[in-house]
Order: sequence, then structure tokens, then C-alpha cells
Amino acid sequence: MSVAPWHEEHWMRLQSRRERGALPHALLLCGPEGLGKRDFMQRFVRGLLCERPQQGDACGQCRSCLLYAAGTHPDVVNITFGVRKDGVQRGEIVVDQIRDLSSRLSMASQFGGWQIAIIDPADAMNAASANALLKTLEEPSPNTMLILLADAPWRLPQTIRSRTQRIEFHLPAHEQALAWLQSEGVKDPGAALEAAGGNPGLARNWSREGALARRQEVRKDLAALAGGRGETMEVVRRWLDDEPAQRLWFAAQAVADESRLRASAGSGPLSSNLHTEALGDWYLAANRTRDALRGPLRGDLLLLELLASWR
Repeated sequence: MSVAPWHEEHWMRLQSRRERGALPHALLLCGPEGLGKRDFMQRFVRGLLCERPQQGDACGQCRSCLLYAAGTHPDVVNITFGVRKDGVQRGEIVVDQIRDLSSRLSMASQFGGWQIAIIDPADAMNAASANALLKTLEEPSPNTMLILLADAPWRLPQTIRSRTQRIEFHLPAHEQALAWLQSEGVKDPGAALEAAGGNPGLARNWSREGALARRQEVRKDLAALAGGRGETMEVVRRWLDDEPAQRLWFAAQAVADESRLRASAGSGPLSSNLHTEALGDWYLAANRTRDALRGPLRGDLLLLELLASWR
């Protein structure tokens, strides 16, 4: 597995605490999607469970390593979205899952080492499940490690955040991100990094998925709607059928560029008739709509309202 260079500082700090026997009982790994939080977590957990680790990294050959790779290690619990009685996947982590986890962690480790519970995404816990987790955080069992992963840690209650050791992943320096993208074989890494807002992980994934073409299509759609040449419902259907959240990211990005170019050059490529303040409002509305797509509201109505206000 390729190790991201912006992980190194966090990795060294954790390994130093491990060598001193001073690891925290709960970690919160947070930061934007695409920076490799989950890769970092997997590397750390494998090393923690390994019978013959080398400088914190797992050997990959011992019993613990083989069981973990197979997803059957008895001392690892993964909590994520469950399934309702009707077979539909839940959109949140519920209190019964956390109660079951607490009961499991109250028992001794089967291998006599660490017991590790991973909650991902932790910011999907509802209020009841977050409250249920507090007792486990306040009264941890010996040799128990709770690892919470969150793209949006502000959604977690302060009571949870204050009881975990926070490891926050930030966007790396532009030069470091470009060098990493080049090492990953990304074509036109500069354009990919710009599209992803400086996030190298997203830039790599989006480049492989053809997202740069999607970004250009979004800008053409916005320019057409601003000029009265496009059909709003047709654009809504296309966006909803193909990565709507990503398209809204690109739409907000395009409008931010429009506002910036208007301030410096007097006009932008989208030729929007919205005044400067309205452009800022639309940018915020696009981000709110992207967030709302994860909820129960109809995506077509959300997009229709947003694009109608743009036109």
C-alpha cells in the first residue's frame, strides 16, 4: 500500500506514544474525504494487532495479520451503517449498535492483546447512540482502543470530541500533493488537483473516474442555463443520474471562479446575470444542497430549486 507523505507526522507521533506505552484509549481520525484516513487507520490497526511488528508496521504473515486481512479477527469490531428489518440500509448509526459494542468490549480479548472497535462514519451516530458511547469512552476497559472516523467531525457532540485524541488530516502543500499525484501516475495532475480543491486523494480518484470531463460539462450546463439556452429539468435529470454530489461540488467551484473573475476582469465565463451578492448566496445554496442530498428529501426537487434560482 502506498503511504501518503502527509501521514508521516501523525504516524511518528502515534508510534512514539506506543513505544512509551502511552497510547490513548480513543482516537478521532478526521478531515476531508480523500486524504487517506481509512488507509492510515488500517495500517495502524494492523500494526497494533500484529505479533511481530516492525517500527509499527505489521508483518503481514502472523496469525493476527492473516485473520485481520480475512476480516475475521476476533478482537476487532467494525460499526457502520446497519440494515433495517425491511432490508433497507440505515442512514445513521443507532443506539442498539453502540449498546452491543459496549457489551462486546466488556469481555476480555480473545488473543490476550488489544481489542479494537472502529466506528465509521462516527459522524453518522444519532444523538442516542452518541450518548450511549459516552459511558464506554469515560470508563474504557483495559487494552481497548476505540477509533472513530469522521469526514465532518463538527457533527459529533462536543462531549464525544473532548474524550478522544484527535488526529486531523489537512490538505498537504501544493508541491507535495503534485509530486504524490505524479508518483501515482495521474495525467495532468495540476488540473486534477485544481478540480479537487487541493485534495490529492480526491484528485487521483476523480482523474481515474473521468471527473474532469464531468466538471467541464457542469460549467457548460451553468453557462447554458444562464443564457436561457438549456432546459432546467433536463439538466436536473442528468445531474441526478450521474454523481449529483460531485456535480454540485463542481457547480459551487465554478460559481466561486465566476465571482472571482468578475471582481478582477468584470465578467466570467458563465455569464451569469446574478449580482455579486447573489452569486455568493448561490454558492452557499449549492453546498447546502449537496449536504441535503444525503437526507430524506427528494434529490430532483432539491436540484430543481437550486438550478431554477440560477437560471
